[in-house]
Amino acid sequence: MKLLLTFFLALVTITLFAQKDFQGKAIYMSKTTMDMSSFGGRGGGQMTEARKKEIVDRMKSVLEKTFILSFDKSSSIYKEDEKLAAPTAGASSGFMGMMAGRSVKYKNTKDLVALEETEFFGKKFLVSDKMETPKWELGSETKQIGNYTCFKATMMQDVDPTDWTNMRRRNDDKKEESKKDSSNVVKVTDEIEMLKQIQVTAWYTPQIPVSNGPAEYWGLPGLILEINSGRTTVLCTEIVMNPSEKEAIDAPSKGKEISREKYTETVKIKMEEMRNMFQNRRGNSGGRRF
Repeated sequence: MKLLLTFFLALVTITLFAQKDFQGKAIYMSKTTMDMSSFGGRGGGQMTEARKKEIVDRMKSVLEKTFILSFDKSSSIYKEDEKLAAPTAGASSGFMGMMAGRSVKYKNTKDLVALEETEFFGKKFLVSDKMETPKWELGSETKQIGNYTCFKATMMQDVDPTDWTNMRRRNDDKKEESKKDSSNVVKVTDEIEMLKQIQVTAWYTPQIPVSNGPAEYWGLPGLILEINSGRTTVLCTEIVMNPSEKEAIDAPSKGKEISREKYTETVKIKMEEMRNMFQNRRGNSGGRRF
């Protein structure tokens, strides 16, 4: 019975996919866990559980988000669901919001065009990416996500040097780990480090035969319904095939045109300026530097 249901759903999906004006919509929940030892200087490790919970709650709007992927046969638009976006609360989340506003990610897997319309410190950018086919390793392991049978795929991915979620404190245990594999660790500060590469695990379903997925992920023989990358998990919670209200899947055009490499360098420079500013403030007030 389960096999017949799976076959029927696949047949329906393929029929819909064959339509000229085919479009789908997938809702994703993104959740990131925090390494609390990376916050609060050397004393961060002695934070009470109540204080840790308070910080996580204040940053919930940054750590937990809902995204919508609108896709057709070869292109997609991925953006945060503004209706469900929680208002930023507290100094931590407010600072994150000031640094980077909400973005719109566009992919065209046929023409190999990837663009991101984003905002950083009040300035709009149109960031272009090189779309090289991801080097996924396809596995035979399967699992069920909703009504869809998904297959596992993995790959090693370079870490975005501006992604604070992959930073970690250099405590004694991690220093020993770093010594064992120093080639995959980059020093951020005297106390903070980041891996150069992490393993990404994807779960995709051939029942929706589009080579697309959330954020920058694509390149598999089916829609990606789940991504596990570092401390972040992105999980599809709803799929609508040929929604009644279709969205125009057009390439974004607003903002200063810039390559991903130059944009990353711009962000790193600004982050360094901010880090030095906070260090100077703490130094002037007699506090311990981060």
